[in-house]
Amino acid sequence: MTKAASVQFAAPMLFRVIRVHDWPTYEGWIWLDGYELNGSGDAVERRSIFVQVGGLRQVGKAPDPRTRNGRQPGMTTGAIQARALRANR
Repeated sequence: MTKAASVQFAAPMLFRVIRVHDWPTYEGWIWLDGYELNGSGDAVERRSIFVQVGGLRQVGKAPDPRTRNGRQPGMTTGAIQARALRANR
C-alpha cells in the first residue's frame, strides 16, 4: 500500500488481503481485511483498510508458509512420531 491507495499510507506497507468486503462505499473505494507484513513477509498485525482500487498494485503472490519453513503438508517431525509410537505401546 502506498499513498496512491490512500493518504494514510505515507510510508509504503506490504499487505496480504484475506477478504474484500462488499460494504457500500464511495465510487472507486473498497474495504479490505488482511495482514500488515514485515520485510520478511510475516504477518505482524491484522487490519481493515479503506483504499482506492485504482491505487492498488499486486507485488506478487504470497509464499506458502508451509514451504517457507521447510515443512510440507502431511509431514511430521521425528519427535512427534516418536511420541506417537510410545503412546501406542
